[in-house]
Amino acid sequence: MIFTETPLKGAFIIEPEPRVDFRGFFARTWCQRECLAHGINPAMVQCSISFNKRKGTLRGLHYQAAPFEETKLVRCTMGAIYDVIVDLRPHSTTFMQHFAVILSADNRKMLYIPEGLAHGFQALEDNTEVSYQMSEFYHPEAARGVRWKDPAFGIPWPIPDPILLDRDNNYPDFVRPAGARR
Repeated sequence: MIFTETPLKGAFIIEPEPRVDFRGFFARTWCQRECLAHGINPAMVQCSISFNKRKGTLRGLHYQAAPFEETKLVRCTMGAIYDVIVDLRPHSTTFMQHFAVILSADNRKMLYIPEGLAHGFQALEDNTEVSYQMSEFYHPEAARGVRWKDPAFGIPWPIPDPILLDRDNNYPDFVRPAGARR
């Protein structure tokens, strides 16, 4: 597997290294030993999928609050997404910065998201499916979010009028916590 750290510390793009022969290929998408070597939390306790019928569907930006913070490994298994993470760690050198990458069934890239980052994506094609592996069980009482178009983050979404839930559209503007890095 090929690990490329993103500008947001601890977040990685992970690409499989296919072993190709006349039948097609075989590739690992998870290796505990390699993940540990890159400082990645190898504890995955839950897997989920998100199916998005229409291009432009936007989900996020979501995270779980302490003590139920989670890491995620995200992969697009059908279609394509514009995948976005935002650093919400108040003492991080990249606090309030975002990073985006296109994940698709064709490029087979994955995005590893450490604790303390919000995550969201926009479907770039109809019938897009996204697979998640998470290090923490879902706790509805710890579910949080920041608004997808919050000016504090300045995220340039590729499709300007997304399909989304009122919840995701109505999160309040982000407020910098006292003592956070500037």
